[in-house]
Amino acid sequence: MLKKVRGTSAGTRHRLDVDRSDLHKGKPEKSLLAKGHKKRQGRDSSGHVSMRHRGGGVKKKMRILDFRRTKAGVPAIVKRIEYDPMRSANVALLYYKDGEKSYIVAPEGLEIGAEIVADEKTDIKIGNCLKLKNIPIGVEIHNLELLPGKGAQIVRGAGLGASIQSKEEKFAIVALPSREQRLVSLDCIATIGRVGNQEHKGAKLGKAGRKRMMGIRPTVRGTAQHPNSHPHGGGEGRSGVGMKHAKSPWGKNVAPGKKTRSIKKSTRHLVRDRRSKN
Repeated sequence: MLKKVRGTSAGTRHRLDVDRSDLHKGKPEKSLLAKGHKKRQGRDSSGHVSMRHRGGGVKKKMRILDFRRTKAGVPAIVKRIEYDPMRSANVALLYYKDGEKSYIVAPEGLEIGAEIVADEKTDIKIGNCLKLKNIPIGVEIHNLELLPGKGAQIVRGAGLGASIQSKEEKFAIVALPSREQRLVSLDCIATIGRVGNQEHKGAKLGKAGRKRMMGIRPTVRGTAQHPNSHPHGGGEGRSGVGMKHAKSPWGKNVAPGKKTRSIKKSTRHLVRDRRSKN
């Protein structure tokens, strides 16, 4: 649910916040926090800037989430639902019957005190995790694996959900939130239900300063830059880009309609592209 902030200033006049009154108000589970976590600042494993316009922001604590659901066959009780500053979705703290604890992405409709389990074959119930070969066609799923045993990689954001369209010999055709259809191995796992916190996409920050607190820096238009900094820069007055000559900051042709998807990625399992009109 979204709540309107009283407009007492320019920064709060159009602000819309997600109502978190029903979430846990205390500190996160200390044993499930990443130790020695440092800000990435948009850099990859080699230290190079792979995502521009990142830096600064408030200090955050990274929760360690169980995307593999390794406790097979052990029932767990949902202790509480918490806010996670590192992702758009909320997280649920699980207490297993053998005494262990873990965080998972909280699906929509998961209630505190509910008992859930991860197993190769179990009940079709929100929060339960099982293999695709045992999930009926048409059931909404999230936290989907792409390779068996690697852990959930896709359909993890707030409000997202996928569904199985059909099953073949070794693969299931899964319709993703982007309308893309992919072949996924029947031995991959997925969690039943849609990811919660669906209102996240309707929130409005209200001012640029809140974006800076999230660690996102300003983006300057290419046409407003110096010609040494961007191919669109320079010129007298307001000079346009030209549709046939739109370039990236590194001079590559990215004119509207240019497909930038890498062929090296897993396109061999693609059934229907997300850009397809049919």
